[in-house]
Amino acid sequence: MQLRQNNLRKLPEQVFDVLVIGGGINGASAAAALSGKGARVALIDRGDFAGCTSMQSSNLVWGGIKYMESGDFALVRKLCKSRNHLIKSYPSTVQEIRFLTTINRGFRHHPLYPWAGTWLYWLMGNGFTRRPNFLRARDIKAREPIIATEHASGGFEYSDAYLHDNDARFVFNFVRSALDFGTVAANYVESLGARREGDHWVTEVEDRIDGSRFAIRSKVLINAAGPWVDRHNELSGQRTGHRHVFSKGIHLIVPRLTEHRRVLAFFADDGRLFFVIPMGARTCIGTTDTRVESPEVGITQQDVTFVLDNINKRLSLDKPLTEADIIATRCGVRPLAVKPGNGGERDFLNLSRKHAIDVDSQTRHLSIFGGKLTDCLNVGEEVVEEVRRLGIECPYPEVRWYGEPGASLRETFMHQARLMALDTMTAAGASEPLSTRLWRRYGTQALELLEDIRQDPRQGEVLIEGTEYLRGELKLTRRREMVTRLEDFLRRRSKISLVVPEEVIRTSPGLREACDILFGDQAQARLDEYFAATTRDGADAAMGEKMS
Repeated sequence: MQLRQNNLRKLPEQVFDVLVIGGGINGASAAAALSGKGARVALIDRGDFAGCTSMQSSNLVWGGIKYMESGDFALVRKLCKSRNHLIKSYPSTVQEIRFLTTINRGFRHHPLYPWAGTWLYWLMGNGFTRRPNFLRARDIKAREPIIATEHASGGFEYSDAYLHDNDARFVFNFVRSALDFGTVAANYVESLGARREGDHWVTEVEDRIDGSRFAIRSKVLINAAGPWVDRHNELSGQRTGHRHVFSKGIHLIVPRLTEHRRVLAFFADDGRLFFVIPMGARTCIGTTDTRVESPEVGITQQDVTFVLDNINKRLSLDKPLTEADIIATRCGVRPLAVKPGNGGERDFLNLSRKHAIDVDSQTRHLSIFGGKLTDCLNVGEEVVEEVRRLGIECPYPEVRWYGEPGASLRETFMHQARLMALDTMTAAGASEPLSTRLWRRYGTQALELLEDIRQDPRQGEVLIEGTEYLRGELKLTRRREMVTRLEDFLRRRSKISLVVPEEVIRTSPGLREACDILFGDQAQARLDEYFAATTRDGADAAMGEKMS
């Protein structure tokens, strides 16, 4: 909490070059890029960082193969290059993974047609990944016995990428990089609207924790509020060339369905791609695509039934999946950028996730529409160029503001980890060695964890039952990760609440100690707040099911 309090004091004290509103993937990458290149940046979010769309994705980093069918080859080429760049820049986090796609008889194309498309897709990605394969039904069954192939006419295998950790953690690491570069950032700070005063923007904000209000002054204002970009532009009097339409998507987290680390892809009953995605000891299945009018959405019984029906039709499981198997859910909206007058129902399912940046040069205001995780580095670089055109100096234009620490630092960490036999402390049932996980999550800060464990072996003990998280990680999290509410840690800095049933979390003997570490004398209040919210959310979901 000290990091947040220090930054709250700084926000009203200076004139920033840029204020970024919104800490999802667009805002986080923009803040990291700008501050890395020397601009004075402030970043706020009305909730937690990555607290909306950016924590509800499929965890896939892909080149947009589905846009091949609609002929948007320029976008596919751009996204494939972005995917490749992320794999090279974040080798511990963004990793190539095989997609096994099954085509059933009666599908609109023979399997050879989309298989040929995967070769074009591979070539558009510069042959960076493994080559595609055509598969007969028996080949599919041999590779993945749980797939139901009675009605399959064939399929294919190709490569894309996925996030080994969760999406919100990936986004937060951009926020953490921005903090390291000097950005003054704070979560749970809501913009109430902005106005021009002379050459500056004055943004009135409210601290949603204690209710206090103050103003932040900046030369440039960037609206990266995700699904709420249009609403904030109304508050600030901005008229833009784009607007958002919304698609709701849900995923269900269930026990691990297969030991193989690959994505199983199908075409759902509505014709959209439908995935079975590995998530450590769990499996993520989905997604839906429902047009909605508002970014405030929730899961309905219809959504759950759709996902379960589709997966049970396509897999040969010992027992069909039921609602009792659901450990957690993900539900959010995709904000899709359209021009006014476009985005009608006829073309809705073909709308892409490409981003658009609208710039008002006269008032020095940027609005970022759309976007996806795959394209985040492009967003950061494009925002820097637009801000420079508005007269803001970025004195270090060649600085690389993204990516993992270099191989030599990684080897230093791994060598120290080997010398202290760190991997023998890996939790039972963990999906990877402890050294690999700590490096991926914390980079050079993982060296601090090694020192803490050397001085006090208790820091290497798993603290919360049923998870992999160490006592020492909680202390590092308190110091560096601006955890303000318990959900910030359980859902976004980690993925505990996605993969551990709530009743296990609630009764874990280590949970109270974790809260003591994170929140000090506010520990009980944060515990009560978290479980009151989960109880309320459960009641709201049940009511939604009755009404749907």
